[in-house]
Amino acid sequence: ALSAPVVLAPMAGVTNAPFRALCRRYAPGLVYVNEMVMATPVVQGNPKTHRMISFDPDEHPRSLQLYGSDPDTMGRAIHQLCDDGRVDHVDLNFGCPAAKVTRRGGGAAVPARPELLRAILRAAVGAAAPYGVPVTAKFRMGLFDDWLTHLRTGEVCVEEGVASIAMHARTVEQHYSGDARWWAIGELKQHLADLGSNVPVLGNGDIWEAHDAVEMMAQTDCDGVVIGRGCLGRPWLFGDLVDALNGRPVAGSRSLGDVLDVLAAHARLLADHMGENHAMRDFRKHTGWYMSGYPI
Repeated sequence: ALSAPVVLAPMAGVTNAPFRALCRRYAPGLVYVNEMVMATPVVQGNPKTHRMISFDPDEHPRSLQLYGSDPDTMGRAIHQLCDDGRVDHVDLNFGCPAAKVTRRGGGAAVPARPELLRAILRAAVGAAAPYGVPVTAKFRMGLFDDWLTHLRTGEVCVEEGVASIAMHARTVEQHYSGDARWWAIGELKQHLADLGSNVPVLGNGDIWEAHDAVEMMAQTDCDGVVIGRGCLGRPWLFGDLVDALNGRPVAGSRSLGDVLDVLAAHARLLADHMGENHAMRDFRKHTGWYMSGYPI
């Protein structure tokens, strides 16, 4: 059982083992998803991809996001990962708006083709089922405002046996700009309930503070929240979320001194993980996030 219905969204180049370990210090017992990897190099045994799939010995559940546009490859990748005992949960990415993903037909391009979506889901759920590994899916509202696919995508996910679904309340065209449209999460939740489904629906988009999560769940009746950019440079947000969702008082904003202590701890974890030289170059982006909002 989770200590709160909160999930760390996989983010490329961010949600590696050190970042997840740091988040777990503030809120053990949540689902922290590893950065997404492509199904094809998993099947091909690509060393770089396999290095990305790393979990701490005490990490549970070992949660990994996969993306791809070929059902057979997806099924084989999941079978391989489960057979090797490397994962406890697989999330499928049908929401990534990055051009290098969508132009290959992956990520957010998949829901535009419902039969392909169904085939990928069927292959994934079928491959994971013998191992008792749950498969979840994350997607967006649709490609554009006049081509919204979230209701149909949700239906297909439920029909193919996913354990839960998460929706980022933006279109692909929006990328990360503008406001997340939480009403669409409520619409999806209601639509699936009307069909008699009790598959949990998690909301994603514009949760920057703990009270945003409480507000989203109240407004949309969603079953939980997925946190992406809101936790960049703020891994303690997960502790705040657990407090807020359990009705406890939430800590105020952190002093710069506290932030610097966390920053240093994060840098050390990263250096241990990938070697200091590589880690310090990689850490530059995190420094900006940690310092954001402080008068420096």
